[in-house]
Amino acid sequence: MEFYLPVRLLTGRGVVAQNAARLASFGRRCLIVTGGSGAKRCGALDDVAAALGSQGVQYRIFDGVRPNPSVFSCVEGGRLALDFGAEFIIGIGGGSALDAAKLIAVSAANPSLDAQGLYRKNWSNAPLPVVLVGTTAGTGSEVTPVAVITDPSGRKNSFHGEDFYAALSLGDPRYTESLPLSVTASTGVDALAHCLESLLSNTATDVSRAFALQGIAQLLAPLRTVAGGSLPSVQEREVLYHGSILGGMAISVTGTVFPHKLGYWLTEEHGLPHGFACAVFLPALLRHADASMGAELRALLSRSGTDPESLTALIQALTPRPDFTLTEAEADALVPRWENNAALSKTVGGVSPDELRGILRELFVL
Repeated sequence: MEFYLPVRLLTGRGVVAQNAARLASFGRRCLIVTGGSGAKRCGALDDVAAALGSQGVQYRIFDGVRPNPSVFSCVEGGRLALDFGAEFIIGIGGGSALDAAKLIAVSAANPSLDAQGLYRKNWSNAPLPVVLVGTTAGTGSEVTPVAVITDPSGRKNSFHGEDFYAALSLGDPRYTESLPLSVTASTGVDALAHCLESLLSNTATDVSRAFALQGIAQLLAPLRTVAGGSLPSVQEREVLYHGSILGGMAISVTGTVFPHKLGYWLTEEHGLPHGFACAVFLPALLRHADASMGAELRALLSRSGTDPESLTALIQALTPRPDFTLTEAEADALVPRWENNAALSKTVGGVSPDELRGILRELFVL
């Protein structure tokens, strides 16, 4: 067993203001990376700006991050950071902003790299330090060594490595309270996907299973509230946020398995939000694991207070069905896209091309 998670994680209400001096320890100038309006609406951007101001740290804001951020926007943000003389990066937002902040830190430290060079991972200088402030309960990026970025061809791919651990992550559950029901559902089921996919990876360890099972246990009650059409209470928001962090800790050990990899296709080609795109394939993962592991799966899930059938029903209640269909030929033509993909071989029992073909046909061929 090997475990390595070099992230200082601090959570709680008011955590940003309480740790202003920690922010200043990274330098006197920083670039704040955000998406559109979410960081402002939830109060996180104002809190970070006030904390920096109290320590005399100057900052610029790059708000050019969009959902499924492109490598081009990361190069743009890196150039802004370089021009400003930023000594560190602060990412505020959901997975898109946090992942982009990680790659912007690389770009700023390696200004000679264009988008293609950055995507080919041809850098030699260590990235600038990164501070992450999460505003959704789903991504787990606060604690993972991963950044998912869209390449020049329009496909989502993952960057992995120790360079992508944050130096500091600050989590205030208050920031999730402004999320509407649909975003709460999509990010929440993404957190559940992280827990389940980590649990059902053949690279799982006792440590990752402990994170995954505790994450599932915490996510169940607030996600049932969401599935019933209600926003979580303030207390449930906090539980949901901490469950998402546990999911991030789990996948920091194992990575994800096939629902995430197939989910990227649904987002790229059909615009389905990331969490929902992964969740579409979670019932198939549970069925596959039930066939592969049998009683072991049920024994594991019972430690979280659930079972495959109950989890499947919850996931389906949370996840909108994709609004398109495929012909059998179209479904079959997709299979080579994931041929020899590690996400399929890492899934417990392995996923064969024939099984993948069956999953696609069952979901999308009427």
